[in-house]
Amino acid sequence: MGISFDGGLTCSCSATDLDRTIAWYEKVLGFALIYKRDDIAWCEMTSPVANVNVGFGIKEEGAGTPGGAVLTFGVTDIEAAKAELDRHGVRQDGDIMEIPDMVKLLTFYDPDDNALMFYQDLSNAHG
Repeated sequence: MGISFDGGLTCSCSATDLDRTIAWYEKVLGFALIYKRDDIAWCEMTSPVANVNVGFGIKEEGAGTPGGAVLTFGVTDIEAAKAELDRHGVRQDGDIMEIPDMVKLLTFYDPDDNALMFYQDLSNAHG
């Protein structure tokens, strides 16, 4: 029988200030706000990836454990993407890492220290 997926994905990240988070994701990554619910301290945004949304919730002090998923977005030109992050003063974890004939990777951080990544496929699998 299996699981019947609908083709959508919503990723969830912690935030300390929803308004600051919304503004950062709009300005730096081009996301768009779908809705914000102050009564439940939650918002969802569309990403530039079809059918992938990102939700942000206020994390209560001392709740949960460190760790979590790293959202990794495919880009066509990682050097140009890095330049855009640099333009916005976004903290990055070192330089672009390259695995020859496979992928280029760049780790960076949002204002709440959630790790995010860009990847550029070098395998010719996507063109």
